[in-house]
Amino acid sequence: MTITFADLTTMRVGGPVGRLEVARSTPHAIEVLRDADRTGEPLLVMGGGSNLVVGDVGWDGTVVRMASTELAIDGELVTAAAGVEWDHLVRTVLAEGLAGVEALSGIPGSVGGTPVQNVGAYGTLTSDVLESLSVYDRTTGEVERWTPERCGFGSHRQSVFKHSDRWVVLDVTYRLRRGGQSAPVTFPAVAERLSIEVGGTADPADVRAAVLEQRRARKMVLDPADHDTWSVGSFFLNPVLAEVPERARACPSQPDAEGTKLHAAWLIQHAGFGQGYGTEWGNGTVALSTRHTLALTNRGGATTADVLKFAAHIRDGVQAMFDVALTPECHLVNCSF
Repeated sequence: MTITFADLTTMRVGGPVGRLEVARSTPHAIEVLRDADRTGEPLLVMGGGSNLVVGDVGWDGTVVRMASTELAIDGELVTAAAGVEWDHLVRTVLAEGLAGVEALSGIPGSVGGTPVQNVGAYGTLTSDVLESLSVYDRTTGEVERWTPERCGFGSHRQSVFKHSDRWVVLDVTYRLRRGGQSAPVTFPAVAERLSIEVGGTADPADVRAAVLEQRRARKMVLDPADHDTWSVGSFFLNPVLAEVPERARACPSQPDAEGTKLHAAWLIQHAGFGQGYGTEWGNGTVALSTRHTLALTNRGGATTADVLKFAAHIRDGVQAMFDVALTPECHLVNCSF
C-alpha cells in the first residue's frame, strides 16, 4: 500500500512518500539521518504533520518521521524527545504539578516542532520556557546542545530552523515551575472564562480547560470527524511591516522587533473573505474554517493544488484591498503559490 502525505498530515493532502522511516528513539533518528545523508538521497524530516503541506507529486526520497517518546522530569526541568506528542507533554507536566505551558494546551504536533515555529498561543511562547535543546547537524554529522540564543528567535514564529534544513531537533528541555499557579493570563477571552483579571493567575489545570474551550470554539482542536479541523492551523503569518500602508492603517496591530505586526485574520475578513468562505468557490474542496479565518480547511477530497489555488486567491484579495502581502506560516514542500 502506498503511503501518502495525506495519511501523515493534519491537512490531509499531499502525494506519495518515497520511503518512510519511523524513528522511534533518538539514537535511531541519528542513525537514519546519518545513513540518508551518507548516500546523498533527498531527506525530509517531519513530526506530527501539523504544519506541513507537500505537493501532489509527493517526495521522491526518504521521509524520517520523528516518533521518539522519551520524556524525563528532573525537578523543574522537563526533557522530551522530538517525537513526543506536544499535548501529551502538557498533560504530563500538569499532572506532575508543573506550570508554564498550560496556555499551549491542545496545539497539535510534536515537541520537535515547538522551537522550529517558536510555537505560541494565548500569551505564551516556546522561547518563554525553553532551557536548551539537542540538534543534529547534518553538515558535520554531530549532535550539539544549544541554548535558546542560538535559535534565532525574534519576530513572530521565526527561528534558524525555518530557513535551513541543516539542523534537526532531537530533544527539547523546558524550564517550568512549581507553586500551584499558572503563568499570568494575558489573553482576555481566557481570563474572562476564568473570571480573573488580565494578568492574573489561576490553577494551571483550570487554565488548560479554559484554553481548550477557547480552541474548540474556534475549531482548533483536531477532530477527524470535523472538516473544520482538517488544516495546518493558521495558514498565513501575521505580517510584520517596517511601514504600514495607508489602506491597512485600520488593522489591529502591535509592536514587533522588526516593525509593526498586523492581524492577518482581520485583513482576510475585511478583504471580503468571511468565516466559511470558499465552499462555493472553485471546486468547493477548500474553504476557510467556519470559526477562524486564518485556517484554510480541507472539506474532503482536496488536493494540494486545490489548497494552494485557494491560498493564492485569499492572498491576492488581501494584497488588492490593503497592499499587504500575506506569506504562509506552514512549511511548503515541493509546492508553492
